[in-house]
Amino acid sequence: MVLALIHATPALALFRPALLTRLYGAAPGETGFVLLQHRAALFLLVVIIAVWAVVDPEVRRLAVVTVGVSMVSFLVLFARAGRPGVLRPIAVADMIGLPPLAVAFWGAFLQ
Repeated sequence: MVLALIHATPALALFRPALLTRLYGAAPGETGFVLLQHRAALFLLVVIIAVWAVVDPEVRRLAVVTVGVSMVSFLVLFARAGRPGVLRPIAVADMIGLPPLAVAFWGAFLQ
């Protein structure tokens, strides 16, 4: 559930586009704004899968892979981009989520 909560704020940007400006510094009308709205829709999918995994053990492996790709790929891209300051809070949130992700991985794949 912690991992779903980490992804909930960016998912909310699908319904509250002003969050895209606050979270990413993107302004409405910019080409990237539409891509960030699409990203918010994908985060909603991540949240749905993570919440589903809380109630259905059969979904836990899918959830771990989905959330793991989301978080780890962002952290790698963030580091490659030179750790831009505007994205630092997102990187911190993803780093905070790594220990719960490790616990979820252990429960889904190693137990």
